[in-house]
Amino acid sequence: MAEESLETDGPRSSMPAVLHHPHSKYSQWKFKLFRVRSMEKAPLPSETSPQEGALFGISPPEASNPELNNDVGPGSVMKLCLGGKSKENVEGPGHRVDMKLQEMDNHMNHLRCFCRLCGMVLRKVKGPVHNVHGDLDESSKGALRKMGSKSISWPEVILKVFKVDVTEDTESAHPLLFCHRCWLTAIRGGGVCSLSRTRVPEWKPHSSLCNLCSPRKPSFQRTGRKRRKAIPRAQSLAKRTRWDHGDSIAVGERRALRPYGDRHQTPVLRAWRKPSTQREQWVRTITHCHKDHLSTKLISEKLPVDFIVSFTCLVCDHLLSDPVQSHCGHLYCRSCIIKYNYVLGPHCPACNMLCSPDDLVKPAKAFLSALLSLPLLCPREGCGKQVLLDSFKDHCLDHELDEQDANQQASKLDNYQLNNKGGRPRQHLLLLTRRAQKHRLKDLKNQVRVFADKEEGGDLKSVCQTLFLLALRSGSEHRQADELEAMMQGRGFGLHPAVCLAIRVNTFLSCSQYHKMYRTVKATSGRQIFQPLHALRAAEKELLPGFHQFEWQPMLKNVSTSCNVGIINGLSGWASSVDDCPADTITRRYRYDVALVSALKDLEEDIMAGLRESGMEDSACTSGFSVKIKESCDGMGDVTEKHGGGPAIPEKAVRFSLTVMSVSVLAEDKEEEMTIFTEPKPNSELSCKPLCLMFVDESDHETITAILGPIVAERNAMKESRLILSMGGLPRSFRFHFRGTGYDEKMVREMEGLEASGSTYVCTLCDSSRAEASENMVLHSVTRNHDENLERYEIWRTNPFSESVDQLRDRVKGVSAKPFMETHPTLDALHCDIGNATEFYKIFQDEIGEVFQRVNPSREERRSWRAALDKQLRTKMKLKPVMRMNGNFARRLMTLEAAEVVCELVPTEERREALRELMRLYIQMKPVWRATCPAKECPDQLCRYSFNSQRFADLLSSTFKYRYNGKITNYLHKTLAHVPEIIERDGSIGAWASEGNESANKLFRRFRKMNARQSKAFELEDVLKHHWLYTSKYLQKFMEAHKDSVKALQATIDPVEVQEDEDITLEVNDF
Repeated sequence: MAEESLETDGPRSSMPAVLHHPHSKYSQWKFKLFRVRSMEKAPLPSETSPQEGALFGISPPEASNPELNNDVGPGSVMKLCLGGKSKENVEGPGHRVDMKLQEMDNHMNHLRCFCRLCGMVLRKVKGPVHNVHGDLDESSKGALRKMGSKSISWPEVILKVFKVDVTEDTESAHPLLFCHRCWLTAIRGGGVCSLSRTRVPEWKPHSSLCNLCSPRKPSFQRTGRKRRKAIPRAQSLAKRTRWDHGDSIAVGERRALRPYGDRHQTPVLRAWRKPSTQREQWVRTITHCHKDHLSTKLISEKLPVDFIVSFTCLVCDHLLSDPVQSHCGHLYCRSCIIKYNYVLGPHCPACNMLCSPDDLVKPAKAFLSALLSLPLLCPREGCGKQVLLDSFKDHCLDHELDEQDANQQASKLDNYQLNNKGGRPRQHLLLLTRRAQKHRLKDLKNQVRVFADKEEGGDLKSVCQTLFLLALRSGSEHRQADELEAMMQGRGFGLHPAVCLAIRVNTFLSCSQYHKMYRTVKATSGRQIFQPLHALRAAEKELLPGFHQFEWQPMLKNVSTSCNVGIINGLSGWASSVDDCPADTITRRYRYDVALVSALKDLEEDIMAGLRESGMEDSACTSGFSVKIKESCDGMGDVTEKHGGGPAIPEKAVRFSLTVMSVSVLAEDKEEEMTIFTEPKPNSELSCKPLCLMFVDESDHETITAILGPIVAERNAMKESRLILSMGGLPRSFRFHFRGTGYDEKMVREMEGLEASGSTYVCTLCDSSRAEASENMVLHSVTRNHDENLERYEIWRTNPFSESVDQLRDRVKGVSAKPFMETHPTLDALHCDIGNATEFYKIFQDEIGEVFQRVNPSREERRSWRAALDKQLRTKMKLKPVMRMNGNFARRLMTLEAAEVVCELVPTEERREALRELMRLYIQMKPVWRATCPAKECPDQLCRYSFNSQRFADLLSSTFKYRYNGKITNYLHKTLAHVPEIIERDGSIGAWASEGNESANKLFRRFRKMNARQSKAFELEDVLKHHWLYTSKYLQKFMEAHKDSVKALQATIDPVEVQEDEDITLEVNDF
């Protein structure tokens, strides 16, 4: 009992078990006295140099007890058992970090002074120095060309000449320069071989026993410090012999640098050994395979020496066991080469070429059959049978079974004896370190590997998981077994990276916010439900442009053939002059063709499903695909944010985006194209993919022209070519048809070079003036197009008829600038609705004030009418007034309910009926241009549109003549005159509107706050990338399939409350 209390309460209770003396009978006061004296004599770590013995050529002796070296150093022993001074007790953590950084800095400064190849001090060698990672200069390249070498970089030359691979060198462990002497060696050898013998030192990372920072020579330690006293016991030790410095590298007159990592633990002379004996000892130390692998002496027949060598491992000199072959052609045992690479580095022991475990492959089947057919002689006494190598292990196993039957009684007696005789008791398997676990389960692992290679095709993971599953089932651990089985089948509780990416993008989580959620859920539930950020970054690469391979036939003009192109600078390729390049503009974009490829690959499942539903064979439809693209471009207004730096730029942004509207195919035996995919929500922000983002004002015609110029060039090149893209496992041909319809009135006039919207020429579709459009509101046709506008611009520029300004302006019909982008002549439904609502809002005010009876009312009267209208709408319809008309306000204003509310303020009944009739006609016409497919959605309104538009025009020219006498608004003119013709030509107006691009403006602000960074350029890249991921159909399907992810998350955190696991399991088998 006294001994137990002493071990638990005394200071020796904290000592490791290996330090307890078996007959420890020291009293308490003696041990305390010993502890106090130890604290007085224990030096600080900064005062004790591990190289003190090097002052006199002495290396520290090895520890007498090998058990003390298992992770228990002198400092840790002092700290654990004696309580003496240590670095942790004296210095704070911040100071230790600073000291470590200072040590690394000093170490890297020392490395910069040495040659990478020979270890000489660079200042001692005359001539220039060279970078080991650089390219050959012109003089070196010319000298090597004369000798037949075609190398272009120094790493290639160094690998051939010095047999050293410097491509993986790091600045913290290797010098980055080499001297002129090594340069001469490489040049004289022609860049292929070395004519002089140069020993390349082995450079290792910095450690506490670093030879560079703490050298052996006393001249290194003498500078700046007082000379230390000699160690008293140094005279009794043997002196270092002269030839003990034979493998050191001279770095100066009095200094010497040993090969890095070459440390001798004893000061005695090194005995000379034969190379064969030394190699056997070296192999025995590293591989320990002499008990497992077979010797070549067992071969029964006298075969040629070269034949036997071909079946011999180059590491252990035994017959090949589980042979593998390196890329240099040499053969080894798998276990031997892995152990060799682990100890001596990844290189071939025969040719010193780089050889990593990942590069090892199986030899040819003919070689394996020849190896397994080698005749061996059984070494068992009294046997003497000749057995093939293939069945040698089975033959030896038979001998073991016979011995087991003979010694069965002795084995029973041995079972009662302790496995571990003496020392510590045998620990449980789970309490061991990973290395100890591998050592204990080594035999079982080899057996499982052999079984997996023979029966399961080498699938070791599945065999181990199945064994663990069966063990759980046998132990009635069914809940854990169900979780493991679900994980093995791909439907476990852990979400797929694509699902986590969809959750992050759709909830607008930044990297830090997502990582915080990931750690919180993992700590709360004990499971890794969400995936880490690096898994999300790997998943998003496949969804962003620049991942898939494609080809254009013929090749695109003035466009690179590279496929792996991500986000590029929209200003790239511009001239460097100030006049051609606005310096204050920041823009980022995708290359047009690369973005289209990514958009098509995102729709791959829908396209293949459309082919199956249409009844066409997949293999027969490899060409004839047509893709219709809707282009949209609009300004986002003021996007000013408080954060961000960089140059002074306008805080107005413009987005150019695209939407895949439909995909059709013309089969070989069909005459008409069949549509296999149609965008179900063409006006949603989920289908409008961003192509280009720019910080620029949309009214800046010159800047927008320059930025969108490369996009226009790429689009024109794609019109004349075909895209060859792998779809469904087969290469298919696609042609693209572009329609620039997602523009408002202002953007159309900018792109087509027309005058502003307040011009005399009211329409962008016809040549009518404002007066002509007011006199004849209905009977007009679409006459303008992009080619005609280009011709009119040339007339405006050259004035061939020498006309006056008014005459020339009347001839070109308002074209005053060069059109730079082709727009499809159509009507923008969203802005048409907003413009007409603005006009009705003004009509309501005029009717409240009875403007038809007044002439030129004052501004104060108009303000009072507007205030009365806003108050009525707020009171009756809860419709708050806005500074500028928007889509939501327009939708609520243009209703019969709003007309009835306004009629309460109109004095006369006759004007009320006219106002109700005007609103009723407009509501009947509105679905025609707002519907995605009016022929299916509103056929009755489509048939009556001409009549309703004529009746609407009659009301405007009679009852409301006071407002439309010689004038009419732009959108009202297009609504009455051009809608039927556009519907007959294109089939729809609402599907080609710019509503998707407009509704994505709010996404820009949210993504900008989500990815707030210091530089606006990087900020724009993040916004463009996450906006593209937000529009991915692939991620949208995951979000649709995992609507109940919150419920599933709660179920995984607390699975006891859940009755059935099948209801909450997240199915991700489709990925």
